[in-house]
Amino acid sequence: MKPGLEEALRFLRLAEKDLKAFMAMKNHPDIAFEIACFHAQQSVEKSLKAIMFLKKIEFRRTHDLEELAAILNRNDLVLPLPTEQISRLNPFAVIVRYDDEDIPTISLEEVHCIAESVWSWANRYIKEAKD
Repeated sequence: MKPGLEEALRFLRLAEKDLKAFMAMKNHPDIAFEIACFHAQQSVEKSLKAIMFLKKIEFRRTHDLEELAAILNRNDLVLPLPTEQISRLNPFAVIVRYDDEDIPTISLEEVHCIAESVWSWANRYIKEAKD
């Protein structure tokens, strides 16, 4: 396997772990909304980075989904959702977990849809490249 594909597959596996963590936590009564959503944000971030590794697109170390999506768009990759929708998970990367900021108005269903859509898109894209 090519180094780009190996790293892409590794990040895709990590993204899947975060997606599964979100799924397990999202309706648990003892787990805070923002903690569950952190894992959804991480899944999206790692899914986008997996595609970047596959395509050998350089990016700086960041948790900013809007920035990552913009880089992919500039490289002619069509994301499964609009950047504005994907970036709604940005506050869960750091701000909401460490500050007493207001939690963004977003439903668990929308968070789930975003995370599942981006991971599924990355999974299909990388599996096709692998085969």
